[in-house]
Amino acid sequence: MSVLPIREVEKVWGRDSLPAPFEAPAGKRIGEIWFEPPEDLPGLLVKYIFTSEKLSVQVHPGDSGVDGDARTGKEECWLILDAEPGASVAIGFREPVDAGTMRAAALDGSIEGLLAWHPARAGDFFYIPAGTVHAIGSGLSLVEIQQNSDVTYRLYDYGRPRELHLDRGIAVARGAPHDPALRHHVGAHGTEELVRAAHFIAHRLDGEPDDALLAEYDTPMLVLPLAGTVRLHGERVWPGECASASSIEALEFEDDAQCVIVRPG
Repeated sequence: MSVLPIREVEKVWGRDSLPAPFEAPAGKRIGEIWFEPPEDLPGLLVKYIFTSEKLSVQVHPGDSGVDGDARTGKEECWLILDAEPGASVAIGFREPVDAGTMRAAALDGSIEGLLAWHPARAGDFFYIPAGTVHAIGSGLSLVEIQQNSDVTYRLYDYGRPRELHLDRGIAVARGAPHDPALRHHVGAHGTEELVRAAHFIAHRLDGEPDDALLAEYDTPMLVLPLAGTVRLHGERVWPGECASASSIEALEFEDDAQCVIVRPG
């Protein structure tokens, strides 16, 4: 068992006040808390995201569309932990759009209105395949599970002085609505599968795993406690931490613990 090192990432849309147990350093706006991937799971990255403003309208390529270099693409998913009233996320378009329409809308800012904005509340889960145009709104705290890749193409950034990537972004973007099957609400209690995709499989675990999960997670995995106390090989892992484990059999639960567990797909 290994508790993963944390990296605090400043963002223009981040917060100077974070929910417990995190704390933003004085004078910094922290938007992301990354957990450095362990050596046996280099392809997975888990992070917390905290927003006070909208993120850019962006898109990520798949593995076959990363400018011909050795980097991987980026598929991701979000589990909403907390949401201010009226918070939302944009995923895909309301109606199909072609590349020319997408480019023109990105240039004049109207792309925001072409996107499908979904109300977000605690427990909502969204899977974002590569090529899906998306944006995270303000007032949200969430867990993101993703391929360990930093390839992001910004299409629109609300006038912020950051680079856009229209040619590369539109080349990989799908001008289509998001499949409703890729989003659902996770109940307050009970073990539930979050996602089963090519690059990662994740569950929200509520109490001791059943035989099916014991068999499926007999492999290196990441454990992200959300509530209560989780022990790995007898050592506590607290909410706000993330740890690697050799298998699910190392897990013990106390105090109505819940956690997210993730393994490669």
